[in-house]
Amino acid sequence: MQTNSKKGDFSFWFLIWSLGLAGQLCWNMENQWFNTFVYAKIAKDPTIISWMLAISATATTISTFLFGCVSDRKGNRKLLVSIGYILWGIFTILFGTTEFLKHGGNDNTTIIGVAFAVIAADAIMSFFGSMGNDIGFNAWINDHMTTDNSGALGAALAVQPVIGTIAGTILGGLLVGADDNYIRLFTVMGGLVILLGLLSLIKMNDAKTLKPSVKGSFFEQFFSIFNIPEYLKHKELVFVNLMLAVYFISFNVYFSHLGNFMIYYLGFTADIMGLIEGVGLLIAMFATIPAIKLIKADKSTLIIAISVLINAAGLLIIGLFVSPTNVNPASIWNPHLLIGVLLVGIGYILFLQTITVWSKRLYPEDARGQFEGIRIIFYVLIPMIVAPLISNPIIKKSGEFVDEYGFTEYLPTNTLFIAGVVLVLITLLPLIAANKEHRKSAVL
Repeated sequence: MQTNSKKGDFSFWFLIWSLGLAGQLCWNMENQWFNTFVYAKIAKDPTIISWMLAISATATTISTFLFGCVSDRKGNRKLLVSIGYILWGIFTILFGTTEFLKHGGNDNTTIIGVAFAVIAADAIMSFFGSMGNDIGFNAWINDHMTTDNSGALGAALAVQPVIGTIAGTILGGLLVGADDNYIRLFTVMGGLVILLGLLSLIKMNDAKTLKPSVKGSFFEQFFSIFNIPEYLKHKELVFVNLMLAVYFISFNVYFSHLGNFMIYYLGFTADIMGLIEGVGLLIAMFATIPAIKLIKADKSTLIIAISVLINAAGLLIIGLFVSPTNVNPASIWNPHLLIGVLLVGIGYILFLQTITVWSKRLYPEDARGQFEGIRIIFYVLIPMIVAPLISNPIIKKSGEFVDEYGFTEYLPTNTLFIAGVVLVLITLLPLIAANKEHRKSAVL
């Protein structure tokens, strides 16, 4: 493969899309189907999901800093991608086997023990997923990013999570099926990631411009990234990362529970839920086309402001106008829900596409791997720790139900989406500050 990133380079774009989509399918499975797995196989309690989010986010962050430093020092992304993807797939399959630990027991001791195993398996899977995707793959893309292809790469990186959500939701629903066969889902997805990890060993090459960046001992270089005064000198990047954190706190408040909201609260089956999300998000993908030109024209602030307002409108529609009394769980045609999902999808795509390019343009050239680690703090760690502190008490207070057997269940309700509206609008505050710093740097 040629190591440049020209549009005509088929091998380059094949790897971008195959590795990127496989990674997004796996992340979608973790973000969506792991949570429905917990409700279907363990207990309908958001506390387990909250712990999964927090512990896996911590494992992801540790992985990004550790392997980000290794990657920069060795000047090698390929091995991280290959080894990370293979182990990611293996532990995805092993995660699915945790359901067999329950053996029909429903007492508190059994549930706690199985929940602990699920949380641990998720953390290990996330650790290797971050090694292969967040650090290896993302840093490899950043090494190939140029002024000419940044818009197209940003669009690809923004669209891939959406395609992953659409394909992952629809395919996931079909694989899980009416009999809740989750092990089938995890085996297929894990096997796909393993195969692509093996493919990257053959097809992937690092950029010719990538050189080892050694700054003292490993520990000196590793801990240098925690030099807060030095990081704060990158003022524009600081505010861009704050935007990322605030937006994804809002996102994780509602999205982590969206599947359970639609299945267990509204009454949809997994396949219908996937089709409803799929239709809205598929249409939303077309928003990336005009955004490419606007990003090249340095209109990132405008795009993000619009995306936040559109996202808030979609959440407001779902929060106010979607309930078990006005949806038809047997049909895709639910106008309020479809419009809400569409607007949330457009806002999400535009935001992620724009902020991905904006942040990557600001990374120091000799520390891209480590700065991906900083990004993960704001993109994953902070949102996944803070969001459950907001969503868990909301669900416990507004969604408590007692089932026919007398067990207490906690189902996500519309209140989560109203909370998401308030939180996502706060994103506009760091946006104003980031725009101010961007204008300063443009003058210099």
